[in-house]
Amino acid sequence: MSITRLDVGVRMSSVVIYQGAVYLCGQVAKDKYQNITEQTVTMLEEVDTLLAQAGSSREHLLSATIYLKDMADYDAMNAVWDAWVPTGHAPARACVQAAIAEPEYLVEISVVAAVAE
Repeated sequence: MSITRLDVGVRMSSVVIYQGAVYLCGQVAKDKYQNITEQTVTMLEEVDTLLAQAGSSREHLLSATIYLKDMADYDAMNAVWDAWVPTGHAPARACVQAAIAEPEYLVEISVVAAVAE
């Protein structure tokens, strides 16, 4: 049973692939000073990039956990999310309010996907 790790750091790997599943570390926006819409857009762009590196895509999402700094941003985040998730491919999902490591970030996501066959 081989485990593949991409972008391995001291604390975490950006991507771990094991037994046909792709695990992404928490992803945040490229610019933490943008509004919730822009942070969500760039966060999901990074998810797309990492999934592609791992041989997967948003069509293969299994689960997603979304962390919002403030649940007041729920509708704005969902507007971007709903446009990003392909019809018929919605993963199991949780969305919670949480303190994010850097207070300027408004949203973070962690996803698991299947490797594309």
